Amino acid sequence: MEFFATCPMGFEQLLAGELRTMGTPQVRPLRGQVSFEGELRDAYRVCLWSRLASRVVAVLARIGARNADELYEGLSQVAWEDHLTGSGTFAIDAHGTNAQLRTTQFTTLRSKDAIVDRMVARTGARPVVDAARPGLTVAVRISRDRATAGIDLAGRPLFRRGYESGHRSHLEATALRPDYAAALLAAGGWAGMCEEGQPTLVVPFVGAGAIAVEAAAQALDHAPGLLRQRWGFEGWAAHDADIWGDLVAEAHQRAEGAQAQPVLLLADQRPGFDRATRQALRAAGLGVQPTFATSDTVNVPDGTRLLACDLSWVDPAAVATEAAAVGHLGRMASALPDQARATALSATPLVDSILGTPSQALSIMVGRDEATLRSYDHPAQDAPHLQVTLPAGGHVGVLVATSDQFCARLAKVYRQRRKWARREDVSCYRIYDADLPDYAVSIDLFEGSQTPGRWLQVFEYAPPKDIDPTVAQRRLLDVVAIAPRLLDVPPENCFVRVRTKARGGSQYADEAQELRPARPGRGRPGKPALPVGAHLIDEGGLTFEVNFQTRLDCGIFLDHRDTRSMLREMAKQTKGSKRFLNLFAYTGTGTCYAADGGARHTTTVDLSRPSLDWARRNMERNGFTGPQHEYVQADVLSWVSEQRHTKNRWDLVFCDVPTFSNSRRMRSASFDVQRDHAELLIGVSRLLTREGTCVFSCNLRTFSIDEEALAKAGVTIEDITERTIPEDFARNGRIHRCYLVRRTPRT
Repeated sequence: MEFFATCPMGFEQLLAGELRTMGTPQVRPLRGQVSFEGELRDAYRVCLWSRLASRVVAVLARIGARNADELYEGLSQVAWEDHLTGSGTFAIDAHGTNAQLRTTQFTTLRSKDAIVDRMVARTGARPVVDAARPGLTVAVRISRDRATAGIDLAGRPLFRRGYESGHRSHLEATALRPDYAAALLAAGGWAGMCEEGQPTLVVPFVGAGAIAVEAAAQALDHAPGLLRQRWGFEGWAAHDADIWGDLVAEAHQRAEGAQAQPVLLLADQRPGFDRATRQALRAAGLGVQPTFATSDTVNVPDGTRLLACDLSWVDPAAVATEAAAVGHLGRMASALPDQARATALSATPLVDSILGTPSQALSIMVGRDEATLRSYDHPAQDAPHLQVTLPAGGHVGVLVATSDQFCARLAKVYRQRRKWARREDVSCYRIYDADLPDYAVSIDLFEGSQTPGRWLQVFEYAPPKDIDPTVAQRRLLDVVAIAPRLLDVPPENCFVRVRTKARGGSQYADEAQELRPARPGRGRPGKPALPVGAHLIDEGGLTFEVNFQTRLDCGIFLDHRDTRSMLREMAKQTKGSKRFLNLFAYTGTGTCYAADGGARHTTTVDLSRPSLDWARRNMERNGFTGPQHEYVQADVLSWVSEQRHTKNRWDLVFCDVPTFSNSRRMRSASFDVQRDHAELLIGVSRLLTREGTCVFSCNLRTFSIDEEALAKAGVTIEDITERTIPEDFARNGRIHRCYLVRRTPRT
């Protein structure tokens, strides 16, 4: 008989090797499958014992399939009455397309018609189609102008081992499929290690336990198919129950007689991995007691033969997570004995920086994402194993040798900033701002107010074009590996954004996301609820909401700390109606300071509804509620123009403008601060009371005020930038520009 076993792309050679070790005859790897010939017993053995195959198909016919009619005619010639039982159900599993058979749905329909018509003609009975739970699955695979028809002996995919339903874990979203776990082990030669004696395996990222289960099952000689309750061949008229029974009995005997007890050292940084792994091992019926380790307590056994590492769950865009993972892997790899091998499943080649040059690399797909299955023969000898020593003790694995200089610089600046922050009662401040040109990032530290917590926000400045992107990425990963450890912040609380040069100045590479709604019950009595991912911080005696996960900026600009304090003092000194206007208000932090300074009426204007909602929560959280505080969603330029024709005037205005904006909701095509600031400020000056003042700021480093145009329009400008730069931003005095804008007094 002729058979083929399907598998994920890239597994073909590994699967072919596995089938050969079973004694399977005539093995031939193809694209996405491995064909073989032999007796039914051989196919049953593959179903029961293969850890890499997805399905096993018994080939019944190869037919023409240039169009639907030819496919129908070819399938009608197959003796389906010899395969379908009279009372059974069936379904079609179609794969592949060609010029005439362009959808698998149509192929399924025509294949079903051919089989049903044949059965009615030969037996007089019409078989029942049950796509949800068929008794027999007929595989129809189209390749160019030909089709292969056969019986799916597995039914459900073979990687559905049967133990998965025995446990549930929050790690399932990133769980590795059992056949991918088996591929990691096969690429490292785990099967041969199990035959040689007590095998020892180290798994840096065990997740929900798939690698541990597959490794233990193979070491204990447990057939992967023993736990399955249903098979595709059970509804097949040609099924030989005696042969299957013999193979199952043999598998039970092998499991009972297994002698090798594996040693498993399992580690992970994600919480709950140990509980999830124990549950998976119990569900699989494996009596193995692994050793669990955290990232900082890694004692690799001397007899370790293999390190198997799954990094496919790491999103390359999540720099903080990737850096923490690379560092964790580096600490474990540096402790490997000389004879150990390693395998890794990763979407990026950065793992080579830890494990050395791969001896083999297989391109595979993990879901819809490209990844590589890498094998390393001598990771302990080939890997550089660079590390830096932290001032408080301990080591951090790094990818670039000069990262020790960054570590020393960050430690020095942090000591100075921490003393200053305690003296000034500042809890959120900038620690580092591209102090070393090669490590062009800024690092801000935030401390929680009502609930404990520490967070880091890292902004990477886009490197020049002459810098190798791989080197820049490695430096960034080192920054994100070192900073949380040195600053005592959990790695999961380190958030990374990338700035890139765009028209008008520095813009963010990412696209802003709107805030997710608050969870019910998360607000304190009388206080607004916190949205998902939000935290509370203190500044200047006020409480503000920050969110590092869902927005480009966290909700507060630390470089305007002194500017906000100045607004509060100006509000205290304001006479008369004490009306305050905040333009381009973002999250309304300036409004909160003005209200705290005694502003009786506040108007907060922004084009973004989520930002205005955020501003309202900030105001309410600090006790500023009521109709005297209004929030206006509008295009600021158009709104200012409209207000000039009303009697509305304000005593104090804060206008912190974006560098550039081209939102589709703006009436004008775009806003460019250098081009449009004079027109804006002339309009704002007309909204001031006779003694009113506007505090105007922008963060365009090349900004130049148009004093001549403003003077002609009766507007005076006073540059107060130096007075508004906080000490933690003093090294970078161009972080923003700030001015006082007033109407020219009448003479």
